[in-house]
Parts: sequence; structure tokens; C-alpha cells
Amino acid sequence: MRRDDSGIPARNLEGPGGIESLIQLLAKLPGLGPRSARRAALFLLKRRESLMEPLSRALRETAKSIQVCSTCHNLDVADPCAICTSHKRDQSTICVVEEVGDLWAMERVAGFRGLYHVLGGALSALDGVGPEDLAISTLVARAKSDAVKEVILATNATVDGQTTAHYIADVLADAGVIVSGLAHGVPVGGELDYLDEGTLGAALKARKPV
Repeated sequence: MRRDDSGIPARNLEGPGGIESLIQLLAKLPGLGPRSARRAALFLLKRRESLMEPLSRALRETAKSIQVCSTCHNLDVADPCAICTSHKRDQSTICVVEEVGDLWAMERVAGFRGLYHVLGGALSALDGVGPEDLAISTLVARAKSDAVKEVILATNATVDGQTTAHYIADVLADAGVIVSGLAHGVPVGGELDYLDEGTLGAALKARKPV
């Protein structure tokens, strides 16, 4: 019987219930192509009891338990999420991010103790993403609450991210809140010679008295 380079019989790589279906699903994950997906599948198969089966259970349990927060669109086991219901968070400040991964990044810094709002992406004419495709209307409704005093626009420093930030700033112009943005400039420990012109330009514009 013909075998592939992993030593698995070729017939096991065929059919909807075979290994090939696992490889095809893994290949859909970010950063994984066909070759890396095949290696990942083989790695899992060699560790069925210690890794593959626990991973399978975790995926099933997560798929059943994780919900989208109806307030900020974060992912959590409860709706509203733990951040929105925490009495230790500053209810007067909302940090706007594009994706849940950006929220997680902000939380790792541990320097922000306010609330969040996940847009679900950024405006993009090229990809056909308009304001109605993002959670902008719910953000406006939250910003008009008497408790909210400031909205921080923490979208990515890309063309689409900055376009989104400018659009939201315009929409919130009459909401009666302070609209601020993250400073962009020289990173901590960065050397000027290694920075691109855009980063240096942003640093100059965001300069402050010493």
C-alpha cells in the first residue's frame, strides 16, 4: 500500500472522515498552509492521548460555552462579560479596539482599567467593509450614556485603522464625550536608525515638553 512521506497509508488521507479532512481544517488556521497543516496533523496523531483528545474536548467545550458580549462584543463565558460587569473597572472610559485579540493585548499591559468596545474589524473600501458591518452604532449608544466621559480610539496604526478612527471621531462629535487616540511614536528601547519614516513622523507630531 502506498504511503505518504509521514508513513501514513495513503487511503487514510482520503475521504471526509480521514486525516485529509483534519489537514484541510488545520490549513484554514492563520499562519498554517498545507505543508505546516500536514505536520501539525501528524504531530497531533502521534500524541492522541496526551494532546489530541484533550484538545478535541477543549474545542467542544469552548464552542458550547463561549458567548459574544452583547455590550462590548468581547468573548466570554457570560453575557455581559466579566469586564463589563466588574465593579473595579472605570465605567467612564471606553477603549475602542478592532478585534478581541487587540483587547487581550491591552489587558496584558495592565495599564488600562476602563471598559472596551470591540468593533469586529476596520473600515475597508477594498474589502467592502462599511460602517454597517462594524459595531459602531452600539458604540455610539454607549458613548451617549451619562456615565461615559471619554472614548479612546485604539485602532491599529494602518490605513484602514486610522480611517476607522477618523470616522468614529466624526460620528461621536456631538456625543458629549472626550475622544482621544493612542500616541504613536518611538517604542521603548527603540533606536532611531532602525525606525521607519512613518514612526518617526508620528513621534515628532506627538512630542511633548520635557
